[in-house]
Amino acid sequence: MRRALYGVAIVALLSVAAATVLVRAQAPAAQASTRAERTAWYFYRVKWGFQDEFVALFAKNHLPGLKDQMESGRITDVRTYVPAYHGDGRADWTFAVVITYRDIAAMTGPSGEAEIVKKLYPDQATFRKEEQRRFEILDAHWDVPLNELELAPPR
Repeated sequence: MRRALYGVAIVALLSVAAATVLVRAQAPAAQASTRAERTAWYFYRVKWGFQDEFVALFAKNHLPGLKDQMESGRITDVRTYVPAYHGDGRADWTFAVVITYRDIAAMTGPSGEAEIVKKLYPDQATFRKEEQRRFEILDAHWDVPLNELELAPPR
């Protein structure tokens, strides 16, 4: 009986140790870049058959706000991407936006988006309706803020 209890205790300790190693292995990497700029990828998976509508709504209702933030200096670059091929229908994303922010404060601080939207879209009812539609035709959306690592080749 005592031997069985020791065995259970050892298995429990090993499980905790293994879990600790896994948590450490999956912890986010610290920013290693000497540049202040920060980048985030924004992924969208649009429902089948609605890609063109989503892209048109994004270009009409979201991109001008991002361009306004570029003019203010908060954002330094905005790029949009679609996969070259549609693959076998299991693609994780169908539209991506890469935004480079001036620095971490610009990335995590207030965007002023509400004021920008009021300025750019006087017809707020239409804007809200179209933005609602843009998100209705999505299957998924996720954001991936990145930490840049500067790696040197081995000597």
